[in-house]
Amino acid sequence: MSALLKTLPVPTGVAVASILPLLEAALDGAGPPLLPVPERDDRETARLCEALRPGEPIDDIPEAGDVALVVATSGTTGIPKGAMLTARALRASGESTHRRLGGPGSWLLALPAHHIAGLQVLMRSILAGTAPVVMDVAGGFDPSALPPAVDAMDGPRRYTSLVPTQLVKALDHPAAMEALASLDAVLLGGAATPAPLLRRAVDSGLTIVRTYGMSETCGGCVYDGVPIDGARVRIAADSRVLLGGEMLAAGYRGRPDHPAFAEPGWFCTDDAGTLDAGILTIRGRLDEAISTGGLTVVPQVVEAVLAEHPAVRECAVVGVPDERLGQRVVAAVVATPGARPTLVELREHVSAALDVTAAPRELRLVDALPLRGPGKIDRQALRESWS
Repeated sequence: MSALLKTLPVPTGVAVASILPLLEAALDGAGPPLLPVPERDDRETARLCEALRPGEPIDDIPEAGDVALVVATSGTTGIPKGAMLTARALRASGESTHRRLGGPGSWLLALPAHHIAGLQVLMRSILAGTAPVVMDVAGGFDPSALPPAVDAMDGPRRYTSLVPTQLVKALDHPAAMEALASLDAVLLGGAATPAPLLRRAVDSGLTIVRTYGMSETCGGCVYDGVPIDGARVRIAADSRVLLGGEMLAAGYRGRPDHPAFAEPGWFCTDDAGTLDAGILTIRGRLDEAISTGGLTVVPQVVEAVLAEHPAVRECAVVGVPDERLGQRVVAAVVATPGARPTLVELREHVSAALDVTAAPRELRLVDALPLRGPGKIDRQALRESWS
């Protein structure tokens, strides 16, 4: 009989150290399969438990024989999907990451530890035999806490993982940037990184490693466009990115026929991309494309152009229903301090680089963008805010 899935309440702050022995047993294939849930969020825990059914057996399929973790995806609608990650896949991911970065080291946890990116910081620490330094982000990311946290890290190599919204905050805090610049690598993932943000970070001395991956691949499996050891990438005829390799999930819990895993050994993403000389470039999500006036607009392409405007600190583009166009392109913008961009100037800026169809027809200045999961833009919340 298959092992029963067990909930793993994940605390915040230094208390997260209490789950390290359980994660170590999972990596060794010696513990029950675990469903990480946020200890302080009863609503989210209930949602995950209802969908992923702890207390019931793990799916009886050969690939799930050593499932260590069932990690929920961070989708915004519908029933959460649980990626079944085996001990073999998790070890392959962690060991390959260390090889790419130049060797094992100590890790700083600055992300919620019930998501795959935060879990991987803990598991890489276990594989490296080091104790993670933990920032408490339950109340949000405070860049002023970075310098003492980095000072507490042991050498000789030191790493952390961040999402772009955290880096935006750190850039306004010189001591935080100095602390991050002292690390051997800052893994940046969870969402697309705007080019101006990346340039500012690199110019500030940070060693940025852009990561691409998801729960279904044990987190990041492509670093700076190049697959890590054991990972594989290919592009389908419709430009869709497919990922495979040693760190691939065994499938989704309770959904053995899900089309994303229809081809053995591969996970079919919703991302459009290109491979040029072995370098992967993500163009945007196919399921977020906007159909406006009979033409297709990819939000991430428009966001990349908007982000180059000096008055734009952060931005997000979505399509909202329109009686004439089907959908119209709208933009939410966090302005650069002291700036107040107008719709006219942003339309002109986008139209100079892209077809005028891609230029936003509405602009909303906001203090912050709504986020989901570890740091992705919550586009559904943005669309609903326009209705």
